[in-house]
Amino acid sequence: MSLDQSFVGRSYPPTAPYQVGREKIREFATAIGAADPAHHDPVAARALGHPDVVAPPTFPIVLTMAANRQMIEDPALGIDYSRVVHGDQRFAYTRPVVAGDELVCVNAIEEITSRGGHEFVTTRTEVTTTAGEPVVTAWMKLVVRGEA
Repeated sequence: MSLDQSFVGRSYPPTAPYQVGREKIREFATAIGAADPAHHDPVAARALGHPDVVAPPTFPIVLTMAANRQMIEDPALGIDYSRVVHGDQRFAYTRPVVAGDELVCVNAIEEITSRGGHEFVTTRTEVTTTAGEPVVTAWMKLVVRGEA
């Protein structure tokens, strides 16, 4: 079943605020092997001019994957999640994510294409503070594998 092309350009409502915690940053950094002291020690982060520990560059995946559930679970779009693989990910930062941030995501579908019996969905997620300050834009490409 082909995905509905009319969804290109569609935005979903903002997510509930996500409180970025110091321990979440430390856990994520440890999990990916990011040993920079700024990810673990507030004193080291402050010495670099940050208000608290700084999240590794890929940390927003925690938020954006949750935001993408809005699209994935939208029955009108028709994504069969059992056939999905992650195709690509990129981030464009306005500023780093730091402990204490309260962030919300607005997810939009940028592109839906078909090639070789597979469908490709590119999303753009704008991550801002609850006050509206831009933090990072994340793009994700999902591949919905064909049946043959």
